[in-house]
Amino acid sequence: MSTLTELQKELQQLADPNQQAILQRFFKTGIGQYGEGDIFLGIKVPIQRKVARKYQTLSLTDIQTLLQSQIHEHRITALILLTYRYLKASDTQKQALFEFYLHNTQHINNWDLVDISAPKIVGDYLLDKPREILYQLAHSTSLWERRIAIIATMIFIKHNDFNDTLELAYILLNDKHDLIHKAVGWMLREVGKRDQKREESFLKKHHQKMPRTMLRYAIEKFDDQKRQFYLKK
Repeated sequence: MSTLTELQKELQQLADPNQQAILQRFFKTGIGQYGEGDIFLGIKVPIQRKVARKYQTLSLTDIQTLLQSQIHEHRITALILLTYRYLKASDTQKQALFEFYLHNTQHINNWDLVDISAPKIVGDYLLDKPREILYQLAHSTSLWERRIAIIATMIFIKHNDFNDTLELAYILLNDKHDLIHKAVGWMLREVGKRDQKREESFLKKHHQKMPRTMLRYAIEKFDDQKRQFYLKK
């Protein structure tokens, strides 16, 4: 049976110093930046997925250990493993994994960690359930919990269910962080791909108050004339 130690050793052997330097800059790990102190090995996500497939028998305790690591690739591998486990889980097991995820949001602390996991676990679990937890997360002081709230709705959008995305987008309109502006704009754009009238109904009410980055992400797929209309606020 594959062990946690073997997984950690394999990831360490895959470390790429050149890629490490690039990722340290890209994910803003400097003092005062959103990823301050995050440590990278320099391993691309497709390689981490390939490694994770070999370690799907790891216990939830081992996944927890990975998730608590200061090394970014340990945490993202833990979340990849969690999504693999969730996919095969029974309804009872899915609830336990959902609760595990919410108890560990302090370790899901960069945008790629959120984006790779929130729709597949939080969003999927809530598809047929009440969604109050997303509104609690949207009001959190944690940047990452707020991002989890809006990004989780990607799975709802794929089922042509837009209400929560739009309500959460409204709640987050005045958020101060660029990473929330991008996330909200992205989800609005996804709504628009499936129902542009629905997205535009939201934009016509709120585009003048939206942060510029949020608006630009939201209208990215519009034709030039329509983009210019919304940009002239």
